[in-house]
Amino acid sequence: MSRNNPLYEGKAKILYEGPEPGTIIQYFKDDTTAGNGEKHEVISGKGVLNNRISEYLLTALEEIGINTHFIKTLNMREQLVKAVEIIPIEVVVRNITAGSLAKRFGVDEGIVLPQPIIEYYLKSDKLNDPMVTREHITTFEWAIEEELEEIGRIALRVNDFLTGLFKSVKIRLVDFKLEFGRVYDEEGNIYILVADEISPDSCRLWDVETGQKLDKDLFRRNEGDIAKAYHEVARRLGIIDGDNNVIDEEKGNVQPITPVVKTNPSPITKNKNPKKDK
Repeated sequence: MSRNNPLYEGKAKILYEGPEPGTIIQYFKDDTTAGNGEKHEVISGKGVLNNRISEYLLTALEEIGINTHFIKTLNMREQLVKAVEIIPIEVVVRNITAGSLAKRFGVDEGIVLPQPIIEYYLKSDKLNDPMVTREHITTFEWAIEEELEEIGRIALRVNDFLTGLFKSVKIRLVDFKLEFGRVYDEEGNIYILVADEISPDSCRLWDVETGQKLDKDLFRRNEGDIAKAYHEVARRLGIIDGDNNVIDEEKGNVQPITPVVKTNPSPITKNKNPKKDK
């Protein structure tokens, strides 16, 4: 584990000061929670798998021009990422009815939606992450309209790409959660980046042929072994081999930073600083 000063500890990750200004080290824990932390277990190796899967997916997004906070993987459990101002909204993209969507509207799970649905939830454990509208978001100044437009555009593009990527390894992307952050340049321009992680913790993934769950719902519902499921996702993506060995060698200590951003994004706003969530 990193010896840098800890900044924040969440349910599944710990954030530490990075080696250079504007960077953070993100450490993936083995802790697994459900029900806003009411259910909790430590599942050996889960953090390693989520680190590797998230690295793979975020790098793939960078390669098609979607900007993320990811810089590089440091070792089996740690990533070096850009420090961003997190927008306090969880963005959920749904392709198939499942989870709370099915429960709220009394419909069966597994119905393919005619088009993706984007939902917004306030990031607040205290309030149990309530669902909010775009009007709530702009009224309470969690984000401005231009940022929401960019977030929606990015979310749908991520959905299109990940749907195809997972389909190529015979996995259905049912739904997934994204978080976004702001970065500022010297002139005060704001850029929106995909932040946090993308892993089976934040996605619903079903086997195309059998419908078998390959995600955190196995833990939420006591329906199976999530370690085995996460290994299967990593294996299909080519991250580990058939013997569960990580194909890429473990990397050493922090090296000089070389960002992987391959595009020059346009700023969302110029010299505007939306009020931070308090």
